[in-house]
Amino acid sequence: MLPSTKTLLRHARLSLLACLFGCFLHCAPVWAQTAASVRQSQDDAWWTGPMLANSAGTLLPGHFLVEPYLYDISSRHSDSYGSRTYVLYGLANRLTVGVIPVLGYNTVSTGPGSSHVGLGDWTLLAQYQLTQFHEGSWLPTISAEVQETLPTGKYDRLGDRPADGLGSGAHTTIVQLNAQTYAWLPNGRILRMRLNLSQSFSSDATLEDVSVYGTESGFRGRAKPGSTLYAGLSWEYSLTRSWVLALDLTYSHNSNTRVIGYAPDAVRLDSGSSTAFALAPAIEYSWNPNMGVLLGVRLIRGGHNSTASTAPVVALNMVF
Repeated sequence: MLPSTKTLLRHARLSLLACLFGCFLHCAPVWAQTAASVRQSQDDAWWTGPMLANSAGTLLPGHFLVEPYLYDISSRHSDSYGSRTYVLYGLANRLTVGVIPVLGYNTVSTGPGSSHVGLGDWTLLAQYQLTQFHEGSWLPTISAEVQETLPTGKYDRLGDRPADGLGSGAHTTIVQLNAQTYAWLPNGRILRMRLNLSQSFSSDATLEDVSVYGTESGFRGRAKPGSTLYAGLSWEYSLTRSWVLALDLTYSHNSNTRVIGYAPDAVRLDSGSSTAFALAPAIEYSWNPNMGVLLGVRLIRGGHNSTASTAPVVALNMVF
């Protein structure tokens, strides 16, 4: 019997992730072997981190990292202005905990925009570091991370302002593996690489009236958001001690989201599955090892059943 299309797609996604992980582990030692004898020291490279990839390292106990992002996700008929701030704390050796508050404001060309700046869905996280990179070793820094996104953003009973919807109405658990390593290029400069792999799972969301899921006034029912598989690779090239060129490449696959209810007749909506590819070039500048700024843009192009968008981003990274 021939395998189903769903099985083939699952195997293709697993093969892609295996190739990404294999490339990540093997390219660094190869470059390191060809590096010049005079090499940049790690202390001489200051980083803010790339736009999208999470660090595999954890904070020293008692230290904070605060990193606010400001962005505008611009698509054909809308702009979503927002802020996303990472507030992380080194709770213990190899253990970092934190919260990610989100604020947003939407404008649309087909109707009224948001009535005010509102809360999005906030996230709690914990990350435990499993291994530590050492110069000359093939083993990268690896950590396991768990995030729990809370339904703090408005998502239903939106009335005549659907643009006020900034949340999902669901609890979402994200399980993630982060890896980070360093390579020295033939000119002696450092190239830092990160790999993120994650899978998310969401609870049902109870819906009333107009919602972010496309329901209308009078609707009563629930939505089951689909799970999301995510893979991201990043590269950061230390141009000078303070200046860094960065690039993220990401892939995401979102399973079907289903809405079931009545309004007053029975309603069933299916979003279908989707895939998206993103490219995010950026430039980093650091005043010192603990403070820097990032300027970049995230571009979503291609994929299946996904909306193209452009998102300029500015972020300030502070460790204290």
